[in-house]
Amino acid sequence: MTRLTAASLDGSPIKLGKVTLQVAHAPGKSPAIVFVHGGLGSRLNWCLQWDYFRSQGQEILAYDLAGHGQSGRYQRYSIGRHRRDLTRLLQHFKIHRPILCCHSYGVPVGLEWVRRYEATALIAIGGGTHNLTPWWEIPLIKFFALGGHHLYHWQLVQGLLRSLMVSESNAALIEFHDRNQVPSDAHPYEAIEAFWGYDAQHHPLKCPVTVITGSDDPMFPPTMGHQWLANLLHDQPRSQHITVSNVGHLVMAEAPEVVNQAISDWIHTDVQP
Repeated sequence: MTRLTAASLDGSPIKLGKVTLQVAHAPGKSPAIVFVHGGLGSRLNWCLQWDYFRSQGQEILAYDLAGHGQSGRYQRYSIGRHRRDLTRLLQHFKIHRPILCCHSYGVPVGLEWVRRYEATALIAIGGGTHNLTPWWEIPLIKFFALGGHHLYHWQLVQGLLRSLMVSESNAALIEFHDRNQVPSDAHPYEAIEAFWGYDAQHHPLKCPVTVITGSDDPMFPPTMGHQWLANLLHDQPRSQHITVSNVGHLVMAEAPEVVNQAISDWIHTDVQP
């Protein structure tokens, strides 16, 4: 596997309205692939996909949501504001009909966007339209927002998490974890509250959806993916659901080849209306 160079996802700050986002962009072939990370994540969550599609010469864009990574902050967060940021970002780069690839809480951002604008496809990994917050998440996130995040300043804690999450036989997962440490400041934990209680109303989408779930994902299990697909097929018969065996919530890291292939399938499929 080709190692990712440090500069390729460094990106640069772009001011959009009242917020400045940290954005990595590589020009290339259409359709552009736009990556939207989930709660507590950053643009670096897509390091394995970035490496692959950059080598393919595809136009790609990844950014830190407001309140995450190196992006600026809002005093108050909402999915609507995240969707507006994405709209302005795509207008900035003159990107039309992208493939939106979203993970976890990033899925509602992509979902709200494709309800209003044309896209080639939405890739929804470990996320959907409702019931996205497990019962234990709210007290846990509140603990870290109030001060528990300081624990992650300790290298011992980061090392322990790495040993618990990473199999030494999975080179891709090792690379992912080394580039994506758990946030050690309060703002991402505060920003994640905007996604709690998300329950999308049914509106026809403007593109097909590929739903990807890990068989061992406790947050968005395959049953939820099946239920969403059943609803999607009424409006978008080209939608599909992929379940990846022996994989948890971080499908793009645990099985990057599956995500890369799912994106590639839409690049090479004529889906013009």
